[in-house]
Amino acid sequence: MKFSKILILVIAAICFTLPAMAATQVQLAVVTKPGSAQYVAAEKFAELIKERSKGEYNIKLYHSGSLGKETEILQQVQLGAIQMAIVTLGPFDTFVPEIKAVAFPFLFKDYETADRVLDGPVGQEALDSLAQAGFKGLQFSENGFRNLSNNRGAIHSAKDVKGLKLRVMQSTFHKELWHTLDANPTPMGWPIYSELQQGTIDGQENPLWVFEEYKLYEVQKYLALTGHVYSVHIDIANLQWFESLPEKTQAIFQTAMRDAAIYQRKVNRKKEAQYLASLKEKGMIVDEHPDIDSFRTKVAPMKEMDMYKEPKTRALLTKLLNATQ
Repeated sequence: MKFSKILILVIAAICFTLPAMAATQVQLAVVTKPGSAQYVAAEKFAELIKERSKGEYNIKLYHSGSLGKETEILQQVQLGAIQMAIVTLGPFDTFVPEIKAVAFPFLFKDYETADRVLDGPVGQEALDSLAQAGFKGLQFSENGFRNLSNNRGAIHSAKDVKGLKLRVMQSTFHKELWHTLDANPTPMGWPIYSELQQGTIDGQENPLWVFEEYKLYEVQKYLALTGHVYSVHIDIANLQWFESLPEKTQAIFQTAMRDAAIYQRKVNRKKEAQYLASLKEKGMIVDEHPDIDSFRTKVAPMKEMDMYKEPKTRALLTKLLNATQ
């Protein structure tokens, strides 16, 4: 009896001194820096996963393009070199062409419409389409409505864009959009501060948070609140890796990313008025009410372009247009 008690005490002591089981590390990449919209969502997701998995999983967050440009990050997720990423929609269209329908110009009139559609059945269908390229589409988080800036001169209507040398994402859709508006689109990765500073390009287009966080007000003079595209981030995982997880764990990851995205959208929208006021204070000349109808009219024929005639792309665009009514 005495021996048994001693043995129990010895086993207990050994167990107490052994380190706790190490958490499973999951790699998640974003191209932007801390404070950015992508990073806010990723950081919140990491916090929720640690809490809800009770420490079983730990999110290792790579930021500031430490794993490459967005197309390179997508390639790494596709190959399973990293498990997860939060990436701007633009670079996805070379992997899954129909996804560009989500970024159709002037598709969403406001944030409420975007949330209703993208959190609904049509949005889920768009996320599910990513499986064909080896991605698990988990959620849409937010970049925001994109606005146009440049150093050449004030832009009020679509005719003012003609000839503007404009940085665009490495995306077929974004190149065609600005060709349609008679600009000179120049695909580039991110960041682009030095290119703007040196005059390699005249301008760029992004949500307001990008202007503030990346100090574009230092290298851009004119800003027009065109809101031409509601820009999403797509929160993804490697499909094979995700499906290898236990169903309970899959559900934890899915709901954590949903809640992180909802949190990030609220943060982004709350700050928008502050960003606009700050950009004005820092010297940007802002046209808050450009001639949006002139832009809408100019881009309306894009629906008939070859890139939207592919059956899957046409079907998704039609569903999105109907859902926004």
